[in-house]
Amino acid sequence: MQLFPKDLNMIHSDKQKRQIDLLVATPRGFCAGVDRAIKIVELAIKKYGPPVYVRHEIVHNRYVVDELKKLGAIFVEELDEVPDGVPVVFSAHGVPKAVPHKAEERGLEYLDATCPLVSKVHRQAERQSDAGRHIIFVGHANHPEVIGTFGQVADGQMTLVETLADVAALQPADPEALAFLTQTTLSVDDTHAIVEALQARFPNIVGPKGEDICYATSNRQDAVKKIATECQLVLVIGAPNSSNSLRLVEVAERSGAAAKLIQRADEIDLDWFDGVNTVGLTAGASAPEILVREVTSLLEEHFEIRMEKVKTAEENMVFKLPRGLEAA
Repeated sequence: MQLFPKDLNMIHSDKQKRQIDLLVATPRGFCAGVDRAIKIVELAIKKYGPPVYVRHEIVHNRYVVDELKKLGAIFVEELDEVPDGVPVVFSAHGVPKAVPHKAEERGLEYLDATCPLVSKVHRQAERQSDAGRHIIFVGHANHPEVIGTFGQVADGQMTLVETLADVAALQPADPEALAFLTQTTLSVDDTHAIVEALQARFPNIVGPKGEDICYATSNRQDAVKKIATECQLVLVIGAPNSSNSLRLVEVAERSGAAAKLIQRADEIDLDWFDGVNTVGLTAGASAPEILVREVTSLLEEHFEIRMEKVKTAEENMVFKLPRGLEAA
């Protein structure tokens, strides 16, 4: 069952309506990690039958969560809410080590839908901790990915920084034994500035060989930068708890456009379009393409739309499914 079709329908013009140019950012929407996580839940339901429990929202998108609920997924916040004898899926954001350990102690069958790029950061944290380095982690407090990464090492081995002021306030016990890692869904520009500040304060700090910010986050921000300079308004489809979607709003605003985060088309206020001739449209990495089509359909009802897809990168990344689900 294909819940989230990928093709964007063409828009038909109505010459009686005011014309608006619509620049649709590409890439947008689902990334490989999100696509994999959703497939894991769908295939788990197919293999085991409903219900399949999911710890935390599988991805930060209400539409996706509601569609999976219809198939038989039950979403909970903690493992304690999962009854014995049923499978459980861990979300794409990753979990602390203690969560799978607890599942094993209870004899629960679990499937880990953690994005492989987040898992890579987890392994880096383990290696730096094993090497005796204190880890400075660049991220947003209380985000599930941050909580999961902190849970890969012992308490006290990692410090969170969110801003340049946080970097300036750091007082590490051993400035010569530091490493840094970052959340995968941050602002590329902000993170670069923070990393530069860390390296300036602590010249011997050790960082990852490659960038931790994921390819999809970088690509979607680049695409918004490309369109936002030509737009008076940019619409970003995404959830208010979606880090990568919030960053797209920030990128659009810094590029000179007004920006609005919306979850569905019914949140659009037509007053936003007063005096607007060019609108940008994008979607966070957890937002399915069907929501993009929903927005374009609403705009078509009220305006004559001249649409252009602005492509800045090609994405062909595919992540393998867990063993045992491939043939489900």
